[in-house]
Amino acid sequence: MELLGGHNNNRMSLLLVILLFTCTVTILQTTTHAQDSPQDFLNAHNAARAQVGVGPIRWDNTVAEYARRYANQRKGDCRLVHSSGPYGENIAWGRPDLSGVNAVRMWVAEKADYDYNSNTCRAGRVCGHYTQVVWRNSVRLGCAKVRCDNNRGSFITCNYDPPGNWNGQRPYDMLASFVDQY
Repeated sequence: MELLGGHNNNRMSLLLVILLFTCTVTILQTTTHAQDSPQDFLNAHNAARAQVGVGPIRWDNTVAEYARRYANQRKGDCRLVHSSGPYGENIAWGRPDLSGVNAVRMWVAEKADYDYNSNTCRAGRVCGHYTQVVWRNSVRLGCAKVRCDNNRGSFITCNYDPPGNWNGQRPYDMLASFVDQY
């Protein structure tokens, strides 16, 4: 009886180890893809847009496919080079693994450098990523993320249709957003 019981305990221990390993791998895979889903990108964009009274942007599979193809082209070098395509575009690179949500947060952080009254960035600063995120006429979004070859980080691109950042135009109407709040 004891031998049989010992054998069952060994089998049970082995099953527990396999189960624990499987759960760990599943958790690691889940956290690797956390904050990179279409909904994650949308939520981050729409939170910033809502702050200035701009309506939500929606996911577009055609725009997302364009983003995916371009991200795959950058996978080998992960250089921050724009695609020069038909869409508005924000790109980011980060190491070891930049999430899509954190890329959007970086772009939105440029809000501090945008002066609505003059419709310009503060001297020596960049704010065009932020203005593209909140551009009121951009209503379709597609984003993609790739891991760079040789563990060189992650490359993220978001594309916007129609594109924003037109000279002489503001990304949103502050008066309209103020009125909407009250």
